Amino acid sequence: MTFADEVKNAVTARAALLVVGVLALQLLFIASYVGALHRPDPTDVPFGVVAPQQVSGRLVTQLDGLPGGPLDPRAVSDAAEARRQIENRDLDGALIVSPTGATDTLLVASGGGTVLATSLTAIVKEAEGPRQRTVRTVDVAPASPDDFDGLSSFYLVVGWCVGGYLCASILAISAGTKPANRQRAVIRTAVMALYSVAGGIGGAVIIGPILGALPGSVWALSGLGALVVFAVGMITLALEALTGIVGIGLAVLLIVVAGNPSAGGAFPLPMLPDFWRAIGPALPPGAGTWTARSIAYFHGNAVTGPLLVLSAWAVVGTALTLLLSMRRRDTEEPGRTATAPGGGAHPA
Repeated sequence: MTFADEVKNAVTARAALLVVGVLALQLLFIASYVGALHRPDPTDVPFGVVAPQQVSGRLVTQLDGLPGGPLDPRAVSDAAEARRQIENRDLDGALIVSPTGATDTLLVASGGGTVLATSLTAIVKEAEGPRQRTVRTVDVAPASPDDFDGLSSFYLVVGWCVGGYLCASILAISAGTKPANRQRAVIRTAVMALYSVAGGIGGAVIIGPILGALPGSVWALSGLGALVVFAVGMITLALEALTGIVGIGLAVLLIVVAGNPSAGGAFPLPMLPDFWRAIGPALPPGAGTWTARSIAYFHGNAVTGPLLVLSAWAVVGTALTLLLSMRRRDTEEPGRTATAPGGGAHPA
């Protein structure tokens, strides 16, 4: 046998396609992470302005016209309303202009991302300089001192996502990517649900009581973790049932390549390019990171949308997994045969 024949026998077309697919996944990984994170610039950050009526309009226009458009300013009635909107995560910061003195107050929320809070401080101080104003910064939702750069929420959600698709991948590798029947699909779904509960509680206990890295309700974080793990696991099972082993790669593409850099973890959403800012909230890592920060630092505010996103992934993944297992059974039954004791075949 020649070397060429040996290569043909050793490298099947399927194996070659899978290798090409892995190469594409690798290049997309590099492009996504570097594209999202190589130049974090604040753009259109929701920002409130509280100022006397004769100053408010002019100041909003001035801040709106800053080079690069870092702020999306809007007038707010008073300081209490500005604080309320920041705590509800409608605003990322607000400038309170003193009507009498020369010292203004900048409200930020480092719990939503310390990098963004620091950037807002620098932007506002530079903008206020020509007006001969002094800026005092007040952090209304400070990140924990044990939560460096506010990254703990992101890493917690990444761990939950990794657990979800790894568990689904192990189920596929050990028992076949496509469930043999509806009962098997139900069993896999039940296993994923139990695993999700354990993973959610475990992650919340580690990051809270054990490490003290993140404040907030342990049970609320446990529930979030169970939902994140289940959503990622079930969509991975669905992709595996739909495409076979390729589904594992598709799950990595969805969660790791697209989801992680757009999650607002290392840099909050207003600091990401438009594409990643648009897709982040619709993917499990982004929805999970936002919710974890809200639980930890914002009294659980503004979580309805992200929880609906996670629930939608969980429902779609579960429904597809069960429906595809039923379709497989229906397509096999009409022509299914079983081998008779004598070596012949008869309808099963």
